Amino acid sequence: MRAVVFREHSPRLDVYDVVDDRPVPVPGPDEVLLRVHYAALNRLDDWVRKGWRGLNLELPHIPGSDFAGEIAALGADVSGWEVGQRVTGNPTLFCGRCRYCLQGNQHLCEQFAVVGEHVHGACAEYMVLPARNLIAVPQGVDLKLVAAGNLVTLTAWRNLIVDGGLRPGERVLVVGAGGGVNIAAMQLAKLTGATVWVIASNAKKAQMALDLGADWALDRSQEPQWAKAVWLHSQRKGVDVVVDNVGAATWGQSLRALGPHGRLLTVGGTSGYGAQIPVNLIFGRQQRIIGSTMGNMEDAHQAFKLIFSGKLTPVIDSIYPLEGYVAALQRMLANQQFGKLVIDVRPNA
Repeated sequence: MRAVVFREHSPRLDVYDVVDDRPVPVPGPDEVLLRVHYAALNRLDDWVRKGWRGLNLELPHIPGSDFAGEIAALGADVSGWEVGQRVTGNPTLFCGRCRYCLQGNQHLCEQFAVVGEHVHGACAEYMVLPARNLIAVPQGVDLKLVAAGNLVTLTAWRNLIVDGGLRPGERVLVVGAGGGVNIAAMQLAKLTGATVWVIASNAKKAQMALDLGADWALDRSQEPQWAKAVWLHSQRKGVDVVVDNVGAATWGQSLRALGPHGRLLTVGGTSGYGAQIPVNLIFGRQQRIIGSTMGNMEDAHQAFKLIFSGKLTPVIDSIYPLEGYVAALQRMLANQQFGKLVIDVRPNA
């Protein structure tokens, strides 16, 4: 089968290759074989290629956590699903037996793993997935949108709605305008009835955020001390929630933009993890820092229900063929995209 692979961990992009000789995986008894139609990129893909201590992958590795396609074959013990059925699924892998899984907290599983991070991913014509992770895609729903909304909507739902406890009428500041999780957070916040402010890297992305429904957007290239601008725009009251997945470069300003009892929500740190925290703000304004990773199966069903119903429409920046994977990754690393970069995995795409 055709697939994108990298053969070694490296900061370079030339370790990627598109091959046509990878064996089609064989599903285990409780797994299904998926024929992938679309995959999508995440920052995670870049980190996995670079690698870190303790990440022991079977090389060459196939990247990709986002996926949508159809069932090509069923494992011996799988029931309730049919070959040809359109599906997506939760990319969070879990054992189903540990105490966390039995509590319904599959994202805390003692054997936690992520498709494309710890096991082979979706940038291939076929992939395997445990049947318990599957979610059926209704007829008429565009599989491109499903793939684009997969990991990011699940992640934003868990972080903003479940763990962050966002309430109608609250004021949300999203730090960064173009990434998939941030765009999903903007949309979810608006659906919840919150007011949404955005910090964008340039004027074009600020306008795109406004076009998407943001109530206010600031171009940080013209206002590097954007926390002060947010504070003044809020009439010195601050915001209730900051969504900040940038980390080291922005946490100080994010905390300064929060008002009393404000919550800083995070699912990552694209600029680094060594953030400087003004502790006086934490106790002085009684702020909270809330983190999460991925989500459980209930979260996945809730997130996809919004996509399937059309209440939330994932934003696609551009679509590339499998051979265009590196070009798509370069666009993401240059922060040029607004929305998801989708890979059309189908033959002759």
